[in-house]
Amino acid sequence: MKYNEFEIISNFFNKFQKKEKNLIKGIGDDCALVKMPKNSILAISTDTLVEGTHFFKNIDPKHLAYKTIAVNLSDLAAMGALPKWVILSITMPKLNFQWLKRFSDNFFKVLNQYQVTLIGGDTNRGSLSITLSTYGLIKGKKTLLREHAKEGDLIYITGSLGESAAGFFLLQKKNYIINIKTRNFLIHKHLHPTPRVAEGITIKNFANSAIDISDGLISDLGHILESSQCGANIELNQLPISKKLINNFTQNNCFNWALHFGEDYELCFTVAKKNIKQLKLAIKKSLIKCKHIGYITTKQKGFNLTKNNKKIDFKKIGFNHFN
Repeated sequence: MKYNEFEIISNFFNKFQKKEKNLIKGIGDDCALVKMPKNSILAISTDTLVEGTHFFKNIDPKHLAYKTIAVNLSDLAAMGALPKWVILSITMPKLNFQWLKRFSDNFFKVLNQYQVTLIGGDTNRGSLSITLSTYGLIKGKKTLLREHAKEGDLIYITGSLGESAAGFFLLQKKNYIINIKTRNFLIHKHLHPTPRVAEGITIKNFANSAIDISDGLISDLGHILESSQCGANIELNQLPISKKLINNFTQNNCFNWALHFGEDYELCFTVAKKNIKQLKLAIKKSLIKCKHIGYITTKQKGFNLTKNNKKIDFKKIGFNHFN
């Protein structure tokens, strides 16, 4: 069955979604039109996922659809933005009816889960890659920026680190001996990361800075340090590493995965001591689950890593797309 570009859009990506009140015109014209609510800031992000770099060649298209959305919503979460609209562009080597159906069915399932609307896109022929542009709204004037970390800020991480790396490892090492339930859990964490949207909106009220962990804690927290012209003291024993990792992998693997692999899409954020009461209240109300791992300092730039108060030298760097 042959389709042109417009038939692909009509058959797979122009599905009914609940009417979004700020959307004037979505799919079907040269541009999408949206109106901005009063007292709101528009947050915009875009990411490209490339076969062989960001996902395996034979990945199930439903997993790819989920991850495409999740990694992009994670960027909005780091800014404290509420996701509203997305634009999707797909480049593929050939048309595959079953692949497109499986991808688009789960794509819209996830969009509806987060109450996000697809408002446009494009299709091209070439090596498989997917680009998603996301648009979210930030209420009020306060924003979470990397450049706002201050001396004395406490550093926190949501969720756990290293589980996505372990899942990636298990996808490659089919014969690695591990409990099947744990294997499936870790692989699921790699294929289905949870964008911390609600947490991002919560911490916007009291955090100074934030970033999502896509390329590894050292690399991503490093962006905050560089932008804010400061350093960080990190205690390795405080890293949020789950028992599933500790009980099944070497300590060296656990630390390296937590620090350098990335793709956990947890939030790393800094909070001034005067705002810790607000954070504790949010934790008590179950609005956020996080762990304190260190603090911001201006006495030195870069990282000071310790374990049991002894300095540790980690020479590896975070993930680099061109390495």
